[in-house]
Amino acid sequence: MAKIALALEDALARRKEAGTPGRTTPRIIARGDGWTVADVVCTSGPQDRPFEERHTHDTIAIVLAGSFQYRSDRGRGLMTSGSLMLGNAGDCFVCGHQHGEGDRCVSFWYAGDYFARLAADAGARRRPAAFSVPRLPPLPMLSPLVARAGAGAIGAGVAWEELAVTLAASTVKAVAGISSNHDRLPPNAEARVARAVRAIDRDPSAPLTLGDLARQAGLSPYHYLRTFERVTGITPHRYVRRARLRAAGWELVDPRPPSADVDAYRAFIQGSRGEFTVAKDIYVRPRSGWFSDRSVCYLAAGRPVVTQDTGFGKLVPTGQGLIAYATMEEAVDALARIDADYATHCAAARRIAAEHFGADRVLRRLLTDAQLSS
Repeated sequence: MAKIALALEDALARRKEAGTPGRTTPRIIARGDGWTVADVVCTSGPQDRPFEERHTHDTIAIVLAGSFQYRSDRGRGLMTSGSLMLGNAGDCFVCGHQHGEGDRCVSFWYAGDYFARLAADAGARRRPAAFSVPRLPPLPMLSPLVARAGAGAIGAGVAWEELAVTLAASTVKAVAGISSNHDRLPPNAEARVARAVRAIDRDPSAPLTLGDLARQAGLSPYHYLRTFERVTGITPHRYVRRARLRAAGWELVDPRPPSADVDAYRAFIQGSRGEFTVAKDIYVRPRSGWFSDRSVCYLAAGRPVVTQDTGFGKLVPTGQGLIAYATMEEAVDALARIDADYATHCAAARRIAAEHFGADRVLRRLLTDAQLSS
């Protein structure tokens, strides 16, 4: 995800060098019958006067980087990384950057009839407008979709039509579970949180505490916590944690959808580059030889595995395709080795699975040890 923020920073630097006003630049990524996906970079800042626009389609925009204020006929809210901006075709809206420069979104634009069919299939009640609220905060149920959109924006292969359909249905379900809060916060509360969000995004590794953030905002810790959560949808601690993970190139996803059935689990593993795991101390210290069945699935899919050493090297070969580590330095070295010769490690992973974890070998040994084989 660091590439996403760098692209935004480059766009802001070019605008500053040229001395031009901020603007919104959409780049069409994919389109089909009833849907369009665009990578939208905005370089506006506090110096640019907001102006009223109109949604031409039912819109779901995933915020990948930056933050901005969004106001529509359905309400207002602060948009931060991981949140979803929602718009109904025909609704007027205003985006402002009073508290910082720039943002980057992946926008999904839907034709009215197409979105209505998706919403109905998702179980939504028929209503005159697609969305009753202006935004959704970062939600665990939506985080896998946010991650896929972010990866697609920087060039990874993404099945955009499937993502557009899944995103529409998931968003409709999420909106149905969220009631609109008409007890609006004063504008200065939104501004204080926006400044904090920008500060966190600029330096996620800074040793920030709730007390520090509250003092910077001029609020008590109690009121700051309530205000931050109402504006962003998550607590400051969770926002800082997510920002640190994004800065390191990681994204938290909800583990439930990939684990729902065998096909989803297989697709998740096959869509991964490999597996990196940390073992429980109870397995590491006694050199128990413990090995995860999930790691076996990765090996079977031809995906390399880097996992903490529990002594399993006594039973299966390590070094290619499967690498054990005991220190952080060894883990970093293992990842670098795999990245330098990925194809070789993939082939070795598959070979280890076939030779040591294949059903014919494992079951034959199990039956023999149980004295059940003929």
